[in-house]
Amino acid sequence: MTTSSSERGISLGMPELPAPAYPDDVRARLEADARDVIARYPDSRSALLPLLHLVQSQEGHVTRTGMQFCADMLNLTTAEVTAVATFYTMYRRRPSGDYQVGVCTNTLCAVMGGDAIFETLQEHLGVGNGETTDDGKVTLEHIECNAACDFAPVVMVNWEFFDNQTPASAKRLVDDLRAGRDVEPTRGARICTFKETARILAGFPDERPGAVEESGSAGPASLVGLRLARGETAPARVVHPRGGPTEVPDRTVHEPSPTEHLSSHDAPQETSASDPSHPAGPAAEEGE
Repeated sequence: MTTSSSERGISLGMPELPAPAYPDDVRARLEADARDVIARYPDSRSALLPLLHLVQSQEGHVTRTGMQFCADMLNLTTAEVTAVATFYTMYRRRPSGDYQVGVCTNTLCAVMGGDAIFETLQEHLGVGNGETTDDGKVTLEHIECNAACDFAPVVMVNWEFFDNQTPASAKRLVDDLRAGRDVEPTRGARICTFKETARILAGFPDERPGAVEESGSAGPASLVGLRLARGETAPARVVHPRGGPTEVPDRTVHEPSPTEHLSSHDAPQETSASDPSHPAGPAAEEGE
């Protein structure tokens, strides 16, 4: 006795219908923007990443319609576009909020309080990871390293940094976002919506008055290494053993000048190739 595919729990289903097209006015506007983006690249397919941001700025996430549009503009298959859109987490595959609130739960941020912040926000907002509040304002997610470990724990809103957060400050942050209050990140311009952010990431200028001037750079803690590399060092200090003497007799502490490197690793060293007057000697035999 044979059984049908339906009896075996196998559903063959119907082929998925083609993606619906953008309205004519929307497509005309997106095509003009897309041509602007494509013209920046010698190979048109290199424009795929910014074009995905462009269609994301239209609907707040990358839809099948958006991927079909990118494929049409770049002469790619929808499979090629889908492979890229599903690889990068910066492209949303389903509707989400005006503000993407990401809590870093990678190792350092987690132990510094990131896990507690994420749990607090889940309870406060009544949503789980990747879910959006009922008012459509906030989508909460835990994310991997934000490359801002020196300010842990870190929260990001539409890719802007909010450093040294606590559960209480994170709750105030999302409350302000939902209430429509102006929110300024620790570093960078004031927050705009996710759609507006996506358009900026597509390569179009931020047209908000004063927004470019507000944009910041790395914070002071992130620039310590750069200052050291430039020789902008603080005076050297002697750290005494715990319980030991507070003064060391007849010992002079060397204070490097602003142009002096602290380590041979900080500056190029002369070699036999760069200093002919001091050529390298013959290599010694092993054991000599």
